[in-house]
Amino acid sequence: MQNLEGEKREETPKSRALTHNLTLAQKFASFQEKCMTKKKLLDSRVSLEDLIATSSRVGAVIESVRSTMLAPNARKRPPTFTTNQVATICGLEKAQMDYRIKKCDLPIGQMELGHRRRFPLSDTRVWAKNVRAKHMRPASAEAITIAVANFKGGVTKTTTAVTLAQGLSLRGHNVLVIDTDPQGSMTTLFGVLPDVDVSDEQTILPLCFGSEISIDYAIQSTYWSGIDIVPANLALYSAEFALPSRQKEESSFEFWNVLTHGIDIARTKYDVIIIDTSPSLSYLTINSLLAADGLIMPLPPSTLDFTSSGQFWNLFNDLTTNLITNRGKTKSFDFVDVLLARVDSNDSSSSVVREWITAGYANMVLPVEIPKTSLTASASAEFGTVYDTDPSSINARTYRRAFDAYERVVELVEEQIQTAWNRQIGEKHGS
Repeated sequence: MQNLEGEKREETPKSRALTHNLTLAQKFASFQEKCMTKKKLLDSRVSLEDLIATSSRVGAVIESVRSTMLAPNARKRPPTFTTNQVATICGLEKAQMDYRIKKCDLPIGQMELGHRRRFPLSDTRVWAKNVRAKHMRPASAEAITIAVANFKGGVTKTTTAVTLAQGLSLRGHNVLVIDTDPQGSMTTLFGVLPDVDVSDEQTILPLCFGSEISIDYAIQSTYWSGIDIVPANLALYSAEFALPSRQKEESSFEFWNVLTHGIDIARTKYDVIIIDTSPSLSYLTINSLLAADGLIMPLPPSTLDFTSSGQFWNLFNDLTTNLITNRGKTKSFDFVDVLLARVDSNDSSSSVVREWITAGYANMVLPVEIPKTSLTASASAEFGTVYDTDPSSINARTYRRAFDAYERVVELVEEQIQTAWNRQIGEKHGS
């Protein structure tokens, strides 16, 4: 089987199951279409009842696909790692890794057939915390909050947020992810169906309505050791009415600071907080951006995406001027990164747009690009990321291109996080 890049890819049980599910769905849809042909000729209108039925049908297909992809218990399971992978994560040479295994002062993993040693995710994190101790959050510093945002959808915003969380967790950091997008894409990537598994009370909605003042009530664990989540569902759309309503009724209320105050306690419990935002400058997105210490904007090198990014910052600047500057207050960020994403090396026009992006965003552009590969597409189809992907299930070169790129992103962001921690400590000591 070949992918769009002409690379041979071995079919996995999951991919075969997904193809089977989609084939059944297509056959069922074709059958329904034939049955409805005569009715459509008589009445081509679509009623509300039709839309309700369609919504139920789509939901059933999603649940069926998820159940197949995440079998046997319809929940995601954490990956395991080889000795070489753990050594790479910890920055150890093979000889150093072998010595520590023989020393038995850290988890030694489990031997599989063929005398290959594999480490569970939790053990891998133990290694990272121990070997990379100098990279961990200082006791006197608080979590660095990062918002991943873009005005446009389809720019790998959620994938970037989740992959960054996984990469930082693998390096030993404790991460909290907050989904503020009513579509719940981040929630879905953690194996949870927003409108099936998540109640309104488990989202940030009570925070927006004022029935809660801290986000702690909504924090729950995930399948990935070291990452907790505040999930989302469609009910979050009501926050767009609740926040301005409170602003009108409560004279001292500041709608843009709800999330900032809501994560105060969480900042003392986690090393990093990552917020996924909706592809619009909504009330929740404004909250996310102003609660953040750092911003990351994934940006594909296309003309439309580039111009859209400019509109985003224009609107953001107008809003912050009204909400912050005109009130005699200030807001600064430890870092603002523009990440070139979905870069197609075969697209000649993208190189021109890359030059525009570099000219416009200057040193905000990270020195790494996320390539457009079959791996990212297949991982998303299986509710996963590059870190969820089994390297043996895909072309080695394709895997390495995507994996190395994301690893470099995580490395660069971690360096900025450590600088921000040092700044916090310096400010506390008045230096």
